[in-house]
Amino acid sequence: MRLNLRLMSVHAHPDDESSKGAATLAKYAAEGVEVLVVTCTGGERGDVLNPAMDRPGVRENLAAIRRDEMAEARRILGVRQRFLGFVDSGLPGPGEPLPEGCFALAPLEEAAGRLVGLIRSFRPHVVITYDETGGYPHPDHIRTHQVTVAAFDAAGEAGRHPEAGAPWRPLKLYYQGGLSRPWFQALHDAMTARGMDSGMREVLAELPEAGLEITTRVPCAEYFATRDRALLAHATQIDPNAGFMVHDRDVEREVWPTEDYHLARSHVAVDADVDADIDVATPEDDLFAGVRRPPRPTAAAGAAASPGCG
Repeated sequence: MRLNLRLMSVHAHPDDESSKGAATLAKYAAEGVEVLVVTCTGGERGDVLNPAMDRPGVRENLAAIRRDEMAEARRILGVRQRFLGFVDSGLPGPGEPLPEGCFALAPLEEAAGRLVGLIRSFRPHVVITYDETGGYPHPDHIRTHQVTVAAFDAAGEAGRHPEAGAPWRPLKLYYQGGLSRPWFQALHDAMTARGMDSGMREVLAELPEAGLEITTRVPCAEYFATRDRALLAHATQIDPNAGFMVHDRDVEREVWPTEDYHLARSHVAVDADVDADIDVATPEDDLFAGVRRPPRPTAAAGAAASPGCG
């Protein structure tokens, strides 16, 4: 039996899908996997980070511009995209309150209920989001983690959010593991050895030694150019002459040809500590490891929902 595989990637703002795991999304979409990006907010309170776009009319129309940018990035990646409908919280300074009505202040059950509805209608086998830190301490990234984990757990339970459709239990939940200290260090060392200025010394000085445990490395170097085009589509957010855009792509393909993830939850077995029916070796090289042949229903699934196998 061949599965119609489905992947959902949940993000806080437009542009996050292109800066975190975009080559993975493009790879799976090109292979025929159905991919849905869920964007929790419209990025209304974002800054204009590209000097070339900091001109009259941009800030005043930022919400509409960012929606258009998102549509173009989605087209480049070859994926579908939905907004969850919450308002950007911005990034308050120390001691500043969050703005009323923003995503970070939305009741967790309400926000998770909206995502449960999308999970039950799209029926993903695999869901990706951020870890509990959000990847960095933006309130919308942290809330995205909380909402996604709550929705992942609730979507398969018939008694929760009955208004959101028939239960569906995704099989695996991953956290983004990209832009880690080892990634920066590997690129810095490789570029330095080639006589290049990596521009990464300041970043390395600030990054903590400890990071997220990586369980899964998806080879996707052939889609780095697609990732970059999607990033540049977010023209208000990405300066083509600074930051992530300036490291040498040939060096990156050589020393770090993967995008990396942490497997946080699984209803298929990946090691002896997981109670499920399929054995999968780790580290994985495929987010759908253990999913590509349908699992037998387990007792844990119960009557709540069929596992993701259709």
